[in-house]
Amino acid sequence: EGRGIGGVFFDRLNEKVSNSNSFWNEFTQQIGRSFADAYFPIVEKRKPITYTESQRAWQELRRGRYVEFNLLHDKGTLFGLKTDGRIESILMSLPPVVRWKYSPEVKFNSQEQKLIDVLKSPINWLDK
Repeated sequence: EGRGIGGVFFDRLNEKVSNSNSFWNEFTQQIGRSFADAYFPIVEKRKPITYTESQRAWQELRRGRYVEFNLLHDKGTLFGLKTDGRIESILMSLPPVVRWKYSPEVKFNSQEQKLIDVLKSPINWLDK
């Protein structure tokens, strides 16, 4: 199951490219500006949308999957845990409210089922 889309992993940058600190500083700032330009219009469009308790519970289940990924697979988290990092600092990056349920069932053809389908067979958004 895929995690979804999003995230910038600086540990995957090409180490062979030798650029100045000012280049990487501008690179990072441009990422921030691009994120804001893309994300804020989505927030503005969706902020009046209401949600149900069932949808909130589903969100908490998905957050639980994020916690699972972060604790088991994330390089930075694993590094911190294996090198006696501050546990409080490591756990601070996790969502504040999550939920776990063994083998949760979703309704056929629901929005939740559509999400699961995409996560199991991710869409290559670059080709869209």
